[in-house]
Amino acid sequence: MRVLLGITGCIGAYKAAEVLRGLQKAGVAVRVVMTRSATEFVRPLTFEALSGQPVVVGMYDRPDYATIEHIALAREADLLLVAPATANILAKFAHGLADDFLTTLYLSNTNPVLIAPAMNVEMWNHPATRANIEILRRRGVEIVEPGVGYQACGEVGAGRLAEPEEIVRQALDRLRLRQERSGDLTGRHILITAGPTIEDLDPARFLSNRSSGRMGYALAEAAIGRGARVTLISGPVRIPPPAGAEIEQVRSSREMFAAVMAGLESQTIFIGAAAVADFRPLVREEQKIKKSGRSRLTLELEATEDIIGAVAAAPGREQRLVVGFAAESKAVIDYAVQKIHEKSLDMIVANDITSPGAGFDVETNAATIIDRLGRRVELPLQSKREMADRILDEILRFGSDLKRST
Repeated sequence: MRVLLGITGCIGAYKAAEVLRGLQKAGVAVRVVMTRSATEFVRPLTFEALSGQPVVVGMYDRPDYATIEHIALAREADLLLVAPATANILAKFAHGLADDFLTTLYLSNTNPVLIAPAMNVEMWNHPATRANIEILRRRGVEIVEPGVGYQACGEVGAGRLAEPEEIVRQALDRLRLRQERSGDLTGRHILITAGPTIEDLDPARFLSNRSSGRMGYALAEAAIGRGARVTLISGPVRIPPPAGAEIEQVRSSREMFAAVMAGLESQTIFIGAAAVADFRPLVREEQKIKKSGRSRLTLELEATEDIIGAVAAAPGREQRLVVGFAAESKAVIDYAVQKIHEKSLDMIVANDITSPGAGFDVETNAATIIDRLGRRVELPLQSKREMADRILDEILRFGSDLKRST
């Protein structure tokens, strides 16, 4: 396993040497990236001697380097660990600033990120720092909470760098989990639906919902990273598709239904994460409906196709796991359990769309996973990318349990 160790400019930089050595003792290869400010506290030569690898500081330190180095390094590592992380680097990460090698590396990194902040107690408690931490957490960055105690500035409080042993332990935990997940979906073909559907009323208007597609896209990205072949059938969204997905863009529930049923033959897992409209206009008007002095307008709607129900009833069901979502505003668990039985699902991910941070068009989610064997798993508020891996973990666990019980 390989770690990129980012070191920023504060007195805690000297402890990064202990973090590096702790990782090496566990058999982890470490490559160090330092900010210019960090070199004012510890010389790069120290980390080059310890790691046996050149330390990267500036964007243009090696003009003869044959690759785009920040991208190459990001692709080679399994974890980006920043310890210590100053308030300045937290702000840059949170707001997408890329004015040196480490911040550019962060933006091009697709691997897990673990950050160990270190700063004065007042800086740690400042609203700007707290806001930046929350932004990073919503994006899936994990934080090694700073310690409380005497600081170099002479003050006492929260903000001192966590002990190197704790940073190493948390880094190893994440590497171990990544290793366990690596390739565990190899050979699986997963079909995922994502985003909203749009049901046209006339050439100018339509019925839809607030779904951003982030949950479905996160599931596709996570599954690809774990070795699966992924077909992603997506309604209209404004986020880029995950690299490696076989993507089909659709607009309406009718189009999504047709695409799903046409793609069922080879897939072994179906995840219905799309927010499919339940109803559509019975008649689509060819011309724009005019107000023309009306004080009200009555629309006649018809039910749309039951996509997940059709998938669950399709031939080859015994070879396919079917996972649905239930986005509810009340009686969340009751409706989810009812949906499992009515539609013959294997598993459902239920969430309360009225809960802060867990509804539509946000980067986080909280949910309860329920399967037809009766097991429930609570997932607290976390990034949708992190939740995607947890959902995939439970799908694999359910599949194993199901085999043992039959």
